[in-house]
Amino acid sequence: QVQLVESGGGLVQPGGSLRLSCAASGFTFSSYWMFWVRQAPGKGLEWVSTIETGGDTRYADSVKGRFAGSRDNAKNTLHLQMNSLKSEDTAVYYCAKDHPGDGAMDYWGKGTLVTVSS
Repeated sequence: QVQLVESGGGLVQPGGSLRLSCAASGFTFSSYWMFWVRQAPGKGLEWVSTIETGGDTRYADSVKGRFAGSRDNAKNTLHLQMNSLKSEDTAVYYCAKDHPGDGAMDYWGKGTLVTVSS
């Protein structure tokens, strides 16, 4: 079965960096686009980044220039390098798998909490 397991969250000061990872299993990872999505406390889901099968990336304006998504298809792993973190980046970060053809995200991990605070 499909499994997505995020790791790497934690407490970081404003201006700091964190690197999130998502270990994928149960499907042919290299064949699917993958996403990072976040949910800040008390708010809805916010798309953060798309990582295409070949590594091309897209970002929300709120993180563009600060976050970098990547994937290692040999290791079935997705990453999100987060730099210049701000308090408004505080959220639970999820990785999600693409459902081809309709733009939906059909499998999600349980998330990892990132807290940006001094």
